[in-house]
Amino acid sequence: MDRSELESRISNDTSPVFAARELLRTSYDTDAEAFRQGADVRALVHTRANTIDKVLRLIWNRYPLSRSSDIALIAVGGYGRGELHPHSDIDLLILTRNGIEEGWQDDLGAFITLLWDLKLDIGHSVRSLEESVASARQDITILTNLLETRTIAGPDGLRKELSDTIFSDDVSSDRDYFLAKRAEQQRRHQKYGDTEYNLEPNVKGSPGALRDIQTIGWITKRHFGLQNTTDLTRFSILTEEEHQILHQGETFLWQLRYGLQLLADRNENRLLFDHQRALAEMLGYQDEGKRLGVELMMQSYYRTVLALAELADVILQFYDEAIIGSGSEDEIRPLNKRFQVRNLYIEAINNQVFAYAPYAIMEIFVLMAQHSEIKGIRATTIRSLRAHRHLIDDAFRSDLAVTTLFMELLRTPHALDQTLSAMKKYNVLGRYLPEFGQIIGQMQHDLFHIYTVDAHTMRVIRNMVRLNSTDVRDEYPLASRLIHRLPKLETLFIAGLYHDVAKGRGGDHSELGAIDAEAFCERHHLSERDTQLVSWMVENHLLMSMTAQRKDISDPDIIQAFARAIPSQAHLDYLYILTVCDISATNPKLWNTWRASLLRQLYIETKRALRRGTDTPVDRQAWIDATREEARGILHAQNMTDDQIEHIWGTVDDDYFLQDSTVDIAWQTAAIIRHGDNPDPLVLIRDTRGGPTDGYSQIIIYMKDRVALFAATTAVLEQLNLNIVDARINSSEGPHSISSYVVLDEQGQPLGVDPARKERTRKRLIEELDDPEDYPDIIHRRTPRQLKHFAFPTEVTFSNDTINQRTVMEVITPDRPGLLARIGQVLLEHRVRLTNAKIATLGERVEDVFFITDEHGEPLRDSGVCQALQQDLCTMLDDIQ
Repeated sequence: MDRSELESRISNDTSPVFAARELLRTSYDTDAEAFRQGADVRALVHTRANTIDKVLRLIWNRYPLSRSSDIALIAVGGYGRGELHPHSDIDLLILTRNGIEEGWQDDLGAFITLLWDLKLDIGHSVRSLEESVASARQDITILTNLLETRTIAGPDGLRKELSDTIFSDDVSSDRDYFLAKRAEQQRRHQKYGDTEYNLEPNVKGSPGALRDIQTIGWITKRHFGLQNTTDLTRFSILTEEEHQILHQGETFLWQLRYGLQLLADRNENRLLFDHQRALAEMLGYQDEGKRLGVELMMQSYYRTVLALAELADVILQFYDEAIIGSGSEDEIRPLNKRFQVRNLYIEAINNQVFAYAPYAIMEIFVLMAQHSEIKGIRATTIRSLRAHRHLIDDAFRSDLAVTTLFMELLRTPHALDQTLSAMKKYNVLGRYLPEFGQIIGQMQHDLFHIYTVDAHTMRVIRNMVRLNSTDVRDEYPLASRLIHRLPKLETLFIAGLYHDVAKGRGGDHSELGAIDAEAFCERHHLSERDTQLVSWMVENHLLMSMTAQRKDISDPDIIQAFARAIPSQAHLDYLYILTVCDISATNPKLWNTWRASLLRQLYIETKRALRRGTDTPVDRQAWIDATREEARGILHAQNMTDDQIEHIWGTVDDDYFLQDSTVDIAWQTAAIIRHGDNPDPLVLIRDTRGGPTDGYSQIIIYMKDRVALFAATTAVLEQLNLNIVDARINSSEGPHSISSYVVLDEQGQPLGVDPARKERTRKRLIEELDDPEDYPDIIHRRTPRQLKHFAFPTEVTFSNDTINQRTVMEVITPDRPGLLARIGQVLLEHRVRLTNAKIATLGERVEDVFFITDEHGEPLRDSGVCQALQQDLCTMLDDIQ
C-alpha cells in the first residue's frame, strides 16, 4: 500500500492500528536508509516530526471531540520545535479552554490507548488554559516546554492564547527565568563532571551539547518574546560566524544522535562504547595511520562541544548584562593602555587593540593570571579575540614580545591551569603552540586514559600548581615538599605541557615530544641547561612509573640501573614530581597509596644510589647481612633467641631479606615463632601506615609449601572481592613458605575499615588453604559492560633474569574477573613456581609481571616449556567471557 492508501485507512478503518504501524515503519525505514546514504539530517529530523504529525492528526480526527473549538492537540518541547529523532519522546499537551466536557473522557481514553498500541514513546498531559498557566508558574520545566508549541489538530487560537500568557511576566519574569535556567545548566554540568571531555558523553545533556544550545534558544525566546522563530540573528545576538558555529555544531550533534538512536533502536543519547565504533563507521570515519576512526569521530565531537561551550559563554554573558545588570552602573578599573576590568571581566579598551598590537592577544591572559579577581573575559572582547586569532602565525610565535609574555605567564604565581585552559578554550593556545593544537580533543579509545590528551595535560598542570598549596600535603607528601626545592618551576610546567604532545603521530611520543620541547625552549630563549633538562624530562617521563610498577624495585641491581639513567639529584626531583602529577591526572582510580608508595620507595632508594655513586654497585650480601642484623636486634628486644630466629630464617632464601623492611621481617618472624608447630596455616592481616604498603592491607601466609598455593590463595581472595595489587611468594629450602599479598576492598579501602570483614577473611583463608589441593572454585562474575568492548588477544612474553636466576613472564591481557586465579591454575598445571608478582591494572588492560622458576628453582630454559605455557595461558585467558 502506498502512503495515501495507508492514510486513508487510518482515517476510515474500524481499527487503524495496522495501517498506522505500517506507515510509521515504512517512514522509519526510508528515513534510516536515507541517513545511511548521507541525507541531510535536518531534513530527516523535521520529516520524522511531520510524519508523526500526520498520524496523530488522522487519529485525532476520528473522534467527535476533534470538532470542538474548545480542545486542541498541541506539540510541546522538542516536538513542539518540529524536531524528532528516530526514538525521541513525543510530548503532547491536550489543551482545553475550560476543562474536559461531557463525552470527551471516552474519546481521550481511546485516543491515548491507541497511541500506546502503536508503541509510540508518548508523554502527554491534559490541562485547561488555567491549569497550564498554574503548572508553568510552579515548574520551570513545564514553562520551558510551553515556550515551544505547535498545534497539530484543533483550533490554533487556544495555543496562541496560552503562549501570550506564558511569555508574560504574569508567569515568570525575564530575570527569574534566566536565573532559573542558568542554575539548571550549572547543575546539569556538575552532573557530568563540569567537563566536555567524558569517555561516554551524553550528546544531549553533557556540557557544550544539545541542551546547552536549547538553553540559549529558550532564554532568547523568553527575553525577546519569540513564539514562532529561532532566527537569533534577527536581534543581533549572534554574529554571522557565531550563527554558523551554532548551526554547524547542532547539525553535527544531530548526526551523532540520529545515528546513535538507529544503532541502539531506542531513545539513547549516551555515546556508549557499545555504539561508538559502529557509529563512527556509519558516519564514514576511517582509520588514519595509527589513529582509529572512532578516535577521529570523538575528536570531532570534543572540538565541536568546546566551540559551542565558548559560544554559550558569550551569549549567556550578554544576557547576564542585558537582564541581570540592566539599569545598574558599571564598575570600571583601568589596567593599562589596552585593557580594563568592567564588573570583574577584563575587556579591551577598544575592539581594534589586537589589530594594532597583536602581542595583546598574549598580554590579556598574562593580566588575567596576575589579577586573581578577574572572573573572565568580557563577551565583546572574546569576539574581538576570535576575529583576530588569524594573526597568530609564525611571525607572532617568534616575536620577542610574545615569547617574553608567555614565559612571564609561566612564571606568574597563579592558577596556571585555569589560564592555560582559558587560552585553549578561546583557541589561542592551540594556535600559539600548533603541536598542542593537534592533540585538542584527541581521545585514546581505552579505559585507562579517561581524558582527551589536552584535558589530561591541563590536569597535569593543575596538579603541579596544587603542589604549592598546603591542602595537598596529605595526598602528595613527598612531592609537595620537593616542589619548593625546584629552582625553576617554569621548566616543570613546560615539561608538563609537552610530555604527551606527540601522541597520535606514530612513533615514540616521548622522543618526538622531546624534540618539540627543545624547539619551544630555543624559541623562548631558555638557557642550554634548562633546555636539556626539559627535553630530558619529556623523553623520560614514563621511566619512573614503568620502573616502579613493572620491575622488582626491592632488587638493588634494578635501583642501580635506574639511578644510572638519572643525571643528577635535581633531575630525580623534577622527574618524580612530573611522574606523580602525570599518573594522578590520567585516571582518578589510578593514583592510590600503593602506587604512591612504590614511587616513594624508588625515589628514596635512587637518592641513596646517587649519593653513593652509580659507579659503585651495591654489595648484595652486605645489604642482606645488614637487614638480618637490624631485624635480629628487634627480635632480641622481644626476647626471641638466635636459635628460634635461625630456625625460621634458615629455610628462606636471600631474596626474603631484600624485599621487606626490617620491621616487617621482625613482625613476621616473631609471629611464626609464636605459631610454633601448629599444623594450621598462619594468616596475619594488618593495615599498614607509613611504609611501602601505606593505606593498604597486607596479608601474610605461613604454611606448608604447596605448588597449588598461589592459585588457591588468589581464588579465595577474588571470591572475597579483594583486589590484589602485589604478591610475593618466597621460595624456601624447608617445608614451609611465606607468602605476602597486598590487597584492598572493592572501594579501594584497607580491611581495617571493617574489622569484622578482616576476621572473616582470615578464617576463610585458613579454612580453604588447609588443603590447597582441594582447589577453591574460580569466581564467575559477569565481565563489566565497558570491559567487553576492549577485548584484545592476550600477549605472554618471557625473558630470563640471569642475576637472580629466574624467568620474567609478562602477561598483557584484558581485565576480567578471576584473572589471577586462572593464571595461577595454568602455572600449577605446568608445575611452575611463582616467586614474585607485580600486578598492574591499567583501565581495561592488565599488565602483570610474574617472576617464575621451574620446580627445582631454576629459570625456564626450555623454549618448548615456555611455548606450551604461553599457549595455555592465551587459550585460558582469551576464553573468559
